Amino acid sequence: MFRNLRRALCAAAAALLLPLAAGAQSAQAAPTAADAGAGYWHTSGRQILDAAGQPVRIAGINWFGFETGNYVVHGLWSRDYKSMIDQMKSLGYNTIRIPYSDDIFKSSTVPNSIDFSSGKNADLQGLNSLGILDKIVSYAGQDGLKVILDRHRPDAGGQSALWYTSAVPESTWIANLKSLATRYAGQSTVVGIDLHNEPHDPACWGCGDTATDWRLAAQRAGNAVLSVNPDLLIFVEGVQTFNGVSGWWGGNLMGVAQYPVQLSVANRVVYSAHDYATSVAQQSWFGDPTFPANMPGIWDKYWGYIFKQNIAPVWVGEFGTTLAATVDQQWLAALVSYLRPTSTYGADSFHWTFWSWNPNSGDTGGILKDDWQTVDTVKDGYLASVKAPGFPGTGTGGGGGGGGGSTAACSAAYTVTSDWGSGFNAEVKVTNTGTTAIGSWKVTWSWSGGRQITNMWNASYTQTGTTVTVVNASHNGTIPVGASASLGFGGAPGGGTAPTVTCTAT
Repeated sequence: MFRNLRRALCAAAAALLLPLAAGAQSAQAAPTAADAGAGYWHTSGRQILDAAGQPVRIAGINWFGFETGNYVVHGLWSRDYKSMIDQMKSLGYNTIRIPYSDDIFKSSTVPNSIDFSSGKNADLQGLNSLGILDKIVSYAGQDGLKVILDRHRPDAGGQSALWYTSAVPESTWIANLKSLATRYAGQSTVVGIDLHNEPHDPACWGCGDTATDWRLAAQRAGNAVLSVNPDLLIFVEGVQTFNGVSGWWGGNLMGVAQYPVQLSVANRVVYSAHDYATSVAQQSWFGDPTFPANMPGIWDKYWGYIFKQNIAPVWVGEFGTTLAATVDQQWLAALVSYLRPTSTYGADSFHWTFWSWNPNSGDTGGILKDDWQTVDTVKDGYLASVKAPGFPGTGTGGGGGGGGGSTAACSAAYTVTSDWGSGFNAEVKVTNTGTTAIGSWKVTWSWSGGRQITNMWNASYTQTGTTVTVVNASHNGTIPVGASASLGFGGAPGGGTAPTVTCTAT
């Protein structure tokens, strides 16, 4: 079905850089305690709370590859894994969802397509998939990111409708879930496990058939995980069809109202929905004459009611699009608004991890472009208003640190990404060129003529005459040595040349 297309390993066509409308907003993170997110998490009503009882918001990214025949996250053929995690942090993502298949538990599995030249990924050499996963979890925790492990497939061959197959029975699924839960016991970087990705027909919810009732299977697996690591959150996705009403694979949680997941440890269930745009598949609601105004009602029906009725937290574990079609742009802007802007609601919001970091997702593309380095600032810009503060790091990772000096310095590169005459979009990439991590940055430039900024994302600005001054958003002020952060903006009129940009770091 259409879902397999998104896992294609061919490079996706770059998304069209169309001017943003409602989706382009500057990120203004709500005030939160400096140590929010520390330790293991639990639920209380519709919120996720940290070990100290402070609310947190998952605002993250999917980084796939362990579930494929490479048996490791993708992109390591191009970059060092630490630089990618640093970049995720610099863009304001605070959580990584890492898909895997049960193949990574086999002794015969060997991760491949990793570049070890020029010192890249040096500490991964000779490790099996689980050993590499350990390294990624450890470094993510040092950087202050949390990790959610996602049992994506029973094997690298493809998705399965049910949580088991003839080759990978339920007993293997549960044994491997328990193995992971035990492996990361005491490491609160791993806050939970997504039990199985996108159950779909014939999977049911509440039908009572142990062979197909996903809700009952989730209870069996969730309790098994909690028996060895009672601190973890249990993320439970929906199904495709409930009472004859169908939706996205894994995106139908209508059955929760009548048949909630009940686990042996209280306050551990987070329900997870997936939602996509037309670049993945058509759905009836995209053709509604009231679209996109009809979408909040659709989301309320399938999964939003769980949050709004204070039943449990809701995490949109996957959502994405190429943004190539106008309808997809409208869909993403509407969904981001529905997820509740951080500046207004803080952590009292839906949780999310965008699909995907990877550019090689065939029907969505990613936050990174095909070079595995450049940020799609238009796509990333849609998410700015729902990004959230990061979490305390577990060590000295923090983006690779610096040498023996303490000089803060940065450079800035200005690129026009699209120009249609009456207006244009541009991005500015700020790079830490110093020997210590940057805590904040500012860029300035002067234009000729009467050009004005019309909107900006991932930063805030002031403009006096022809002079523009831009300062970092709350989520991307910190840039590790050698890493970068990007901002984007729209302006008018178009047709001008790129100005010289000055960067100041502190």
